[in-house]
Formats: sequence, structure tokens, C-alpha cells
Amino acid sequence: MKLLSIAEELKSNSYPGRGIILGKSPNGKYAVSAYFIMGRSVNSRNRVFVTEGEGIRTEAFDPSKLSDPHLIIYAPVRVLGNKTIVTNGDQTDTIYELMNQQQTFEQSLRTREFEDDAPNYTPRISGIMKTGDGAYNYALSILKSADGDPSSCQRFTFSYTDPLCGVGHFIHTYMGDGSPLPSFEGEPKKIATYDDIDEFTNILWESLNEDNKVSLFVRYIDIENGTYETKIINKNV
Repeated sequence: MKLLSIAEELKSNSYPGRGIILGKSPNGKYAVSAYFIMGRSVNSRNRVFVTEGEGIRTEAFDPSKLSDPHLIIYAPVRVLGNKTIVTNGDQTDTIYELMNQQQTFEQSLRTREFEDDAPNYTPRISGIMKTGDGAYNYALSILKSADGDPSSCQRFTFSYTDPLCGVGHFIHTYMGDGSPLPSFEGEPKKIATYDDIDEFTNILWESLNEDNKVSLFVRYIDIENGTYETKIINKNV
């Protein structure tokens, strides 16, 4: 698979929706993660990321404009021991709770399906990173309808053990703008990562469509000792 530029991928798609990137920095020191949200409606655009414990949650920027919290207010990132969970919905809590009961990432997601937002049936995308004792692996998942038919849920998990330095994988909800919105297809895209969290954060934010971008989260975790650095950018400030 060709190594892609994340900047070019984002600039060429005005509405990838919500996206997750997991990977390893070129110097091999960091587990790299990023999550962004976009919006077309006033309700979707009226959001910010705020920290909550070791993770984050979405919050209405202007509570008076929040017309429907369903599907837009949730915790995208939670930490369970040496595992970091990143998702585009409240399945973050499902994964956290069931993995805390010794179920696997895949088993946890078998209790969930795509979102109930007909006619889009937005895919649920999820990622998990595990670090410790210098080891690192991650996985990405997508739960989606069968080409827009909600009678069938298609489930795909992509696992990356001992990932390569300088490589990340990018999965997002939509192939592009449309009505209904077309779900993501194929394997997560192989993209180049960066050693510097500020550089990576700026590239991601500047490459997202100016009208549709809402918030961005980036975290670099030191693979050796588990310490991390986080960057959050909100369009609403």
C-alpha cells in the first residue's frame, strides 16, 4: 500500500466527517494518535473538545443552540490502564466498560452497530492503542451498513502489531460529501507520521476544510514510559 500524505488526503476531501489516525513516529519513540470532528449543521458545528480525566469529551460551545445531543455529545477518548481508546461515539464507553470486564476490543464492538441516523447510517469507527515495556500495537475498527442498507451490519477490524516507524493508519466516516453521505470503504489509509506533535497538529488542522472542521485532538504517548503530550484545537473559542 502506498504511503500517503495526510495533508493531501484531507485537502482532497471536503467532508471526511470524523477521523481517527493511529501510528508510530518516525523516530520510533511515540505512539501517535489523532481524532477530529467536522460538521455541516449548526448542531454539529456547535461543539468543542474539553479534557475529562485522561481523555476528552465533546461539549456544546453554546448550550442554547444545542438542539439534539444524540450522537454528538460523547467521550471520544478514554484511558484504561495502558490502553487508549479513541472512537467517534459513545461506543468509547462500551469498549472501556467491557474491556474492563476482560472482553476484547472486537467482542466489545459486537454489541454495537452503525449510528441510527438514517439515511446516512454513519459508521462507528474505533481505535485502541496498547503501550507498555517498550512494546506497542494498535487496532482500528469500522461498523457500517451494507452499502446503505441497515438490515445488515458489516464489521471490520484491522490490527497492527509492532507497527513500523513513520507509518500511521487513517480511517474516517465518509468517502466525501453527498446525500446520503457515502460510508468509508476499504482498508485504513497508510499515511506518513511526524516526530513533532506541534508540526503534526498544525498540518492536520490546516488541511481540514475550513467551513466544516470543528475540533481536533492529538496525543503522542512515549512508548517506553507511558507519559504523553496532548494538543486540542477548537474552532469555537
